Amino acid sequence: MRLVADARGPEKAATAWGPGGTVYYAADGRVLGSMQYGPVELFPRAAELPAGPPSDDAVLVTCAYLVEQSSPWVMQSLFLAAIGDARDRGAKALETFAYRYREGESQYERFQVHRTIFPSDFLADFGFQTLRTAGFVELARLEFGGLVQVAEGKRERALRVVKEAFAPAPEPVPPGL
Repeated sequence: MRLVADARGPEKAATAWGPGGTVYYAADGRVLGSMQYGPVELFPRAAELPAGPPSDDAVLVTCAYLVEQSSPWVMQSLFLAAIGDARDRGAKALETFAYRYREGESQYERFQVHRTIFPSDFLADFGFQTLRTAGFVELARLEFGGLVQVAEGKRERALRVVKEAFAPAPEPVPPGL
């Protein structure tokens, strides 16, 4: 399976920002799902949605389509691709509209019926936070922070020492240089 950027879509978006989404293909070439996203200013009608408007500094996921109900993991892959693409393009955050489904709602209802609004608990698993609510609808945001330094643990320290011990000696500097 592979994810590829989709260059089709609104001409304005393709010209201003590049591909406006992602398509997920199976190994045999079948389309498994697709997602549309881009800078908020390319989707002015999003300002009218409940819990809107989205933030000006965000990339907005506007819709996603799963071909088969039996592969909801495709939606996870599409969101991961959108997160990576938005970060790579220098966005500060990814936003989308969410819905708080009742407990026990079917996978079909949660991922197939509504293609422009996503389960809030599904988004929370990625780290999305609710900005605003209007009834059962939410505007959810995933902030792209900077890199967080991780302290070197015992294992990492031991590997570094071993690598340093077996590294080739530096070339001697010729006299007079």
